[in-house]
Amino acid sequence: MSVARYFSRAALMLFTIGLLMSSGCSSSKPAATVTTLVSEGYAKAEKMYNNKDYDGAALTLESLLVTSRATALEDHVLFLLGQTYYNSGQYLLSADIFTRLLKQVPSTPYARTAQFLIAKSHEKLSPNFALDQQETVKAIDQFSVFMDIYPVTDSSKILSDVETYRELLKINPDNPTYKKNYAKATAELARVDTMRYAEKAIPALRNKLAKNTYFIARQYVQLKKYKAAVIFYDELIKRYSDTDYLQQAWAGKIEALIKRKKWFEAGQVLDQYLQLYPGKQHEMKGTREQISQNIKNN
Repeated sequence: MSVARYFSRAALMLFTIGLLMSSGCSSSKPAATVTTLVSEGYAKAEKMYNNKDYDGAALTLESLLVTSRATALEDHVLFLLGQTYYNSGQYLLSADIFTRLLKQVPSTPYARTAQFLIAKSHEKLSPNFALDQQETVKAIDQFSVFMDIYPVTDSSKILSDVETYRELLKINPDNPTYKKNYAKATAELARVDTMRYAEKAIPALRNKLAKNTYFIARQYVQLKKYKAAVIFYDELIKRYSDTDYLQQAWAGKIEALIKRKKWFEAGQVLDQYLQLYPGKQHEMKGTREQISQNIKNN
């Protein structure tokens, strides 16, 4: 998308937001009638979306944001627009639209998927570990909200139900009860998949935050600013003890304290380190002797 087109779209979005704010919340008013123009516009956008014409679908849906307000199509328009932005890689816009959907139509059946895609949008925006991690933090927060609001229990039973009704449909494919229960179990299985995704995403994102903190600490070491390095090592130890960088943070803190000639404190931290990692006793023998010798001399 060209820069001019991006700002043109941004201007349109801001104008639309202003109109929506001035029109009030849909939850306080009865649903308005869906006009032919809105229904035809939505159908057109849906067709373009299915054909992967995301730019065309987005432009059409953006034009419906005001006219679909407080109608039965309001959440459909917002959800499809959010999906359009997401699938075209415009993750800031997709997060914004899905968030607006949850605020404007909290009772929407799209709520669960919208919350999940808000989290995934921020995850997609999460940059390289060496850069600002604001989006990483947002992704963790939104995945946590998703897991809190939409917990999944007894996934083994869901899997069993899927298999049971799949086999029953082989025997009697026209049975409406089997069809209904199979569809329900399959939908619940999809929920399990998204929950598993969130459960894996959060530790990976936290690991990135820990790596970012460790990277900053190492930069301070290279600059010989050891006091600042210790502050960041402490931050990592305190906030990211469940990550892959905990051991490195403890070792780095000992190194930085030695560089500062804080021998007694370095000895205390070394004791804590070896309690956590007793397998490092032999490796740290020379460090222990260096610290002990300097404590005696001082």
